Amino acid sequence: MSTPTDTSAQSGILPNSVIALVERKLLTDTVRIFRPGPMVLDPTTGQYVPGPDVIVYEGPGAHRPASGPGIVLRLEGQPYRDDGDARYTLFTPLSAPVAAIGDRVTVVHSEDTAAVGRVWRVLDPGETATVEVVRATWMRIDKAGGTA
Repeated sequence: MSTPTDTSAQSGILPNSVIALVERKLLTDTVRIFRPGPMVLDPTTGQYVPGPDVIVYEGPGAHRPASGPGIVLRLEGQPYRDDGDARYTLFTPLSAPVAAIGDRVTVVHSEDTAAVGRVWRVLDPGETATVEVVRATWMRIDKAGGTA
């Protein structure tokens, strides 16, 4: 007969200490997930204009290129860059809200100054798996920024 293990210090099958260590070592940037706010009436023009962005999440995160630009052969056999934009993966804590398709992501603070100010568009609401340590979300570059 076995004794049940204490699962209060676990999240799924991984101990919380493992998740905390990975978050501390991997999620070293500060990222912001945001979406356009509701339209508001501009009293001077009488027109509806985009309201301020709604911040979904701001906190620890990381990003990395998911792959380089690909080459696809068209029917005529001429190579061209598909889509023209590289795909990236956003990593956030499991406790962060899940980004929705179309949300935007920016790097607020990073040791890599070339990353600060870039904007990505979320392509997928985030991957899930039986064993997760951080949430992975696919995105595509929307606007380059930062200083090299």
